[in-house]
Formats: sequence, C-alpha cells, structure tokens
Amino acid sequence: MSSDMTKAGSAVTAYQVNLPVFEGPFDLLVHLIEKNKVNIYDIPIAQITAEYLAYLRQMEEIDLEVTSSFLLMAAQLLAIKARMLLPKPPKAPVDDDGEEAGDDPRQELVDKLLEYRKYKAVAELLRSREVEQIAVYGRVVDPSTMSHLFQEENPLEGVMLGDILAALRKVLNRQEKEEPVADIPREEISIQVRMQELLEYITTRPKDDPVVFSSIFHEHRRPGEVIVTFLAVLELVRMKKIRAIQRSPLGEIYLIEVPVS
Repeated sequence: MSSDMTKAGSAVTAYQVNLPVFEGPFDLLVHLIEKNKVNIYDIPIAQITAEYLAYLRQMEEIDLEVTSSFLLMAAQLLAIKARMLLPKPPKAPVDDDGEEAGDDPRQELVDKLLEYRKYKAVAELLRSREVEQIAVYGRVVDPSTMSHLFQEENPLEGVMLGDILAALRKVLNRQEKEEPVADIPREEISIQVRMQELLEYITTRPKDDPVVFSSIFHEHRRPGEVIVTFLAVLELVRMKKIRAIQRSPLGEIYLIEVPVS
C-alpha cells in the first residue's frame, strides 16, 4: 500500500499545469476574444469577464505573480459588467440602425483593444523581419576592388592641360609672325556656334583620319577667333562630346568623337 501511495505521490509531483503566458491584460483579452470567436465590437462582457477572472485564479493557484495591470483590468471588466446590468432608461432614442442610442460601457475597452491589436500586428511584422535579417550574412567588399566599375572615361586620354595650352601657344605664335595683308573687320562668332561647327566637322571625319588639334585653327587667324575656337574645344571635351588623344609624348593631339552609349 505504501508503494502505491508513493507512486501516486510521485505522479502528483510530476504533474504540471502549463498556462499560456501573456504580455499583459490586453494580450489576454485578445486571446479570449479570438478563442471564443466573438465580435470585438459586441463583446459578451459577462462571458469574457468570467474567463478572465478564471485565468487569474489559475495564476494564483500555481503561484504565478499577478501584476497590478491584470488586477486593474479585472476591476475595469467588473465595472463594465455592472454598468451593463443596470436597467436602461425608458424611451431611449433610436439610431439609424433601429438600435437604442446611448453610451456603450464597452466602447472605451473596444477602442483600446483595436489599438492594441494594431500595434501587436506591427510588432509581429517587425519581429519576422528581424528573424529574416538574422539569416542574412553580408559580404565585406573592399572598395578598391570595385572602384574600376565606377570610373568615368577620361576625355583627355594621355593629354595634360599643359599640352593643350602649349599647342595653343604655338598656334598663337604662328599667327603673330604672319604679316596681315589687311585689317578687315568681320562678325564675331559665339562659342556655341563654334562648338556646333567643330562637332559637325569632327563627327563627319572618317574614324581612321581623326582631326588634328592644330588644324582647326587654319581658317581662324585672328587671336579672338583662336581663343573662341580653343574654348569651344574645351567645352566639347567637358561635355564629353569629343575626346582629345595624344598617342606619344609631345606628339600631335587628335580630336575624336565620343560615341553615344
């Protein structure tokens, strides 16, 4: 007999009551509403209050700490239940749905439950995103190994600014040594017009016969025209319409078209 009692005692000792853990009173209320499949806008307050209090009693029986927030919610539920039991005033006004209008004691609780469910859904979404992000491993990339993918094409391939200025200086010196036959004023040309003329001239040349930098000044002997032509070349290079290439040190500078990508 003592053996049977020992077995029974060990069985009682091994038995454990597992209660679901809720983050707070609103979490418990939402659980009860969803478990009973009731409309949150029409909560059966007596049933929900009874189940809520039963859960608190189970928490006390297994020595779980019942926090003040759970007790405060229990008091609010009992207060709402008491207000629901009060007789309604006679001849209450009727709304558009044919129901008696007036303040519903449950309305404030419903509003808080709806707001809680909204924030809980957002929290669950963020938690799932966090789990997904934990499974992602980033690869450390050395920027120096990727820099060649973002380098812009140099429109002055092999050409220094000093080389272009030296070529311009040669053109100006050659123009000053030539003795002018007559001084005939002519209409000044703008940089924009000269850019268009140069671009058309360069783009119409065969690819195997690029334009020599010094040759574009042959028809423009006056210093002002030389300067305008030089500025037009620089602007076209800046806009990446043309490229300046020097194939050998101190060699000729060639102007070629930049193909449209």
